[in-house]
Amino acid sequence: MDCLFCKIVNGDIPSKKVYEDEHVLAFHDINPVAPVHVLMIPKKHIQSVLAIEPEDKELIGHLHLSLQKVAETMGVNEDGFRIVTNIGKHGQQTVFHLHYHLIGGRQLEWQF
Repeated sequence: MDCLFCKIVNGDIPSKKVYEDEHVLAFHDINPVAPVHVLMIPKKHIQSVLAIEPEDKELIGHLHLSLQKVAETMGVNEDGFRIVTNIGKHGQQTVFHLHYHLIGGRQLEWQF
């Protein structure tokens, strides 16, 4: 499989890790849009939200609970932050491995 995030999980490509356990990995985005911009991924390859299977429900729940830990570690849990996942071409998904952007550290605005 030629997946950038799977290569990061396997250690083939380095990342600046924020959090890791046996199921998920969080690391700094290489092109941050805010002072805090962390990517959170399941270690299991899942293409997008649309590819989540019923057997993934515990993994996805664990990932969401881990997002809370990352928000606290990054110091944005008090003031707030945004969680974004892009799906498909029109959603501007560029890496087809499920990932969430945790963005914060400043007042965010909507720009479309």
